Amino acid sequence: MSTTLQKFDVAAIREDFPILKQQVHGKKLVFLDSAASAQKPRAVIDAMTFVMESQYANVHRGLHYMSEKTSDAYEAVRDKVAGFINAASRDEIVFTRNATESINLVVYTYGRATLKPGDAVAVSQMEHHANLVPWQMLRDAHGTELRFVKITDAGEIDFDSLEQVFADGKVKLLAITQMSNVLGSYTPVERLAKFAHERGAKILIDGCQAIVHRQIDVQAIDADFYVFSGHKLYGPTGIGVLYAKRELLEAMPPFMGGGEMIANVSYEKSSWAKPPYRFEAGTPAIIETIGLGAAVDYVQGIGFDAIAAHERALTEHALATLSNIEGVSIIGQAQDRGGVISFTMHDAHAHDIATLLDRQGIAVRAGNHCAQPLMGRMGVTGTARASFGMYTTHEEIDALAAGLHRIKRIFE
Repeated sequence: MSTTLQKFDVAAIREDFPILKQQVHGKKLVFLDSAASAQKPRAVIDAMTFVMESQYANVHRGLHYMSEKTSDAYEAVRDKVAGFINAASRDEIVFTRNATESINLVVYTYGRATLKPGDAVAVSQMEHHANLVPWQMLRDAHGTELRFVKITDAGEIDFDSLEQVFADGKVKLLAITQMSNVLGSYTPVERLAKFAHERGAKILIDGCQAIVHRQIDVQAIDADFYVFSGHKLYGPTGIGVLYAKRELLEAMPPFMGGGEMIANVSYEKSSWAKPPYRFEAGTPAIIETIGLGAAVDYVQGIGFDAIAAHERALTEHALATLSNIEGVSIIGQAQDRGGVISFTMHDAHAHDIATLLDRQGIAVRAGNHCAQPLMGRMGVTGTARASFGMYTTHEEIDALAAGLHRIKRIFE
């Protein structure tokens, strides 16, 4: 890693991200779409290139030098991730393709094996489709009930609604985001885990957005399941993580069948490997996993205290700046929020906003952000969304504001 920081130096950090030097439509790139997928530092790019150029073979199965070296590098990432989120054991870390697959794994294993027809799963009104659609599929195929915890107009969990959803004792699992990808709202996951456990339910936390901005301690939260994707954490696509308490993994059947996830196979039957390998059928994403390890090292080298302080200042500046633009409405006003800001603009469609900003070199998201039901709850059909990373600057927020002023003049 080229950046060793005693204090947060955004200019030095930006030097570690080669893509940020590019121009778009002749303008300096202003990348404000990190909530969808973050850019990659040189450390991640180099780690993946090194594997492909100097140290590549399939893992776990070979007795030759290259396989052993690659296997060691691959499995070292399991240890890194376990330490990164303070899991009690490396065996509680399952590698998947992404957080969506992690949630589906829980649905198809824990959900089908443990939840009975008539049992209920609760989700909030602000969930990403990845933490909604799989539970709908379980409901339709397995006879479980799906309940919704309301949110307030500010975009925070409505605890009166939570009490009502759990009142009859049928809820066996609460599946909830730690940070909304639309509203930027953080949920009080420690409080929610305690609430669920006191009522005999488990909790699954979608940490895709939160893990980028805050230090996560799954033991302090007392999470039963915690999922995240590598590509939002400055790592590559194609690699995700499922954390689950060991006793849960040991009781869960496999997700997919094939190589590596077995203990013994005959023509008549098969037996399963111990977790986590039981859930990792087939050749894994070797290069991407090693890239995730490099991303974890990079983020830890900077430190979450410094990252959080920088992003908090960015968010405060953005909220103040955008709120002062006539016709711009920010969706969600949660007190505890991160660097994701969704907004609408009077007389301008979200897609027009994104397209016109792109002509100025500014990348934002537009649409329903894979949270279509939440759009209806907040009274909009879609929004533009600006989201920040550790490399985002105050000057880029000002460029966004200037871009919106130009758009406003177009639609006047």
